[in-house]
Amino acid sequence: MKMNVIVRTLLVGGVCVASMACQSKKSAETVVVEEKPKVTTEVVNVQEVEQQSTFTGNVEGFAVNNITPQQARRISRLLVDVGDHVRAGQKLAEMDNSALAQAKAQYENNKANFERSDELYKFGGESKANWEAVKTAYEVSKSTYENMLENTSLVSPISGVVTARNYDNGDMVVGNPIFVVQQINPVKIFINVSESLYSYISKGMSVDVELDALPDQKFEGKVSRITPSIDPQTRTFEVELTVANGKEQIKPGMYARVTMSYGARKNVVVPDRAVVKMMGSGDRFIYVHKADGTVAYQKVELGRRMNDKYEVLSGVADGDEVVVTGQSALKDGIAVERTN
Repeated sequence: MKMNVIVRTLLVGGVCVASMACQSKKSAETVVVEEKPKVTTEVVNVQEVEQQSTFTGNVEGFAVNNITPQQARRISRLLVDVGDHVRAGQKLAEMDNSALAQAKAQYENNKANFERSDELYKFGGESKANWEAVKTAYEVSKSTYENMLENTSLVSPISGVVTARNYDNGDMVVGNPIFVVQQINPVKIFINVSESLYSYISKGMSVDVELDALPDQKFEGKVSRITPSIDPQTRTFEVELTVANGKEQIKPGMYARVTMSYGARKNVVVPDRAVVKMMGSGDRFIYVHKADGTVAYQKVELGRRMNDKYEVLSGVADGDEVVVTGQSALKDGIAVERTN
């Protein structure tokens, strides 16, 4: 009896051990299936893209004149102030004229002497050497007098606005100009343009001008001058723009943004969400979804940005399917699951 119980116990134990071994073997043979990264994609196509570039510059007066005497002089009276509009030929300041009377008397005396000497010389009553000496004295005194006369009453050579005043009545003028007068209708803007665009810019072409100081307003400008050489340090060339300013809203010194358009070009256009920046560099790339369900890392060269889209100059082809979400979990060649 006892022997039968022992045999049954051993048989049951053996079955349990065998069952556990089988289960352990099945567990070891279980294959873990990794979940594919989920992405959404979009098919991109070639489109006609208007070629534009934006540059920045500062507004300057169309003409700028520094009003100052040729020699150090004391100011007797200032006739205008900053902000005043002046016309060409208008008197702006009177300088001390204490030496003017003496210069005038000297000039008139030398003039009379030359006229007498000239009459005598014509009839042989004056030597050529003496005639030349008298003539020289007359011409020097005339030049001196005219120069002092011109620098006693200072006038504006242009019509414009007084934008600076550096002295007060009674000051001695040394160094800085008394006034700065600027013509502000029209105004000028200088921008530096990349040499790659040299062949696209032409004199007379229209540009759009926006100013931070005048938001929500757009002005039209014209290319008035193109520098015929390239700066070897910056690889740019200077372009001068002229902007009409009939209402004189645009002031010298304002910060300007200039948009230039130079035709259209056909390139692939992609959503900005598809473009990823490589950490630690300025490179941009896009993941392209392939027919076999994998994605390929493609470095791209971007052109113009248009709201929520980018023009792509190279790296993506017409009809490619690009990943627009889920890029953070991707790497080159990995299989993905589309959730479009």
